[in-house]
Amino acid sequence: MRVSVTGRHMGVSEPLKAYCQEKAERLVRFLDRIQSVEVVVDGKAGVHTVEMIVHSSGAQPFVATHQHEDAYAAVDLLVDKLEEQLRRYKERHRNRKHPPHGATEAEAP
Repeated sequence: MRVSVTGRHMGVSEPLKAYCQEKAERLVRFLDRIQSVEVVVDGKAGVHTVEMIVHSSGAQPFVATHQHEDAYAAVDLLVDKLEEQLRRYKERHRNRKHPPHGATEAEAP
């Protein structure tokens, strides 16, 4: 998996790049078909906006954005958002041939 970290309107320090890389590599636990992850860090007026784009085979790219005063906190919260997106995607595709639990109970009068 390839992880690229870039800065928009700012430079990205090596510790922040390493932190983003470490967090992005955790996403493979939720979806094993991830090919690449793009991380864009934007800093304006003391607020950091972090955006992650996850490219995987067989699916549209997963995109999430988060703003925070601390770039490291923004990365943490952003990874949580992406983990939830990947978990929902995998759950939908794993159980697409089976009705949801309780569907037969709701239909019976």
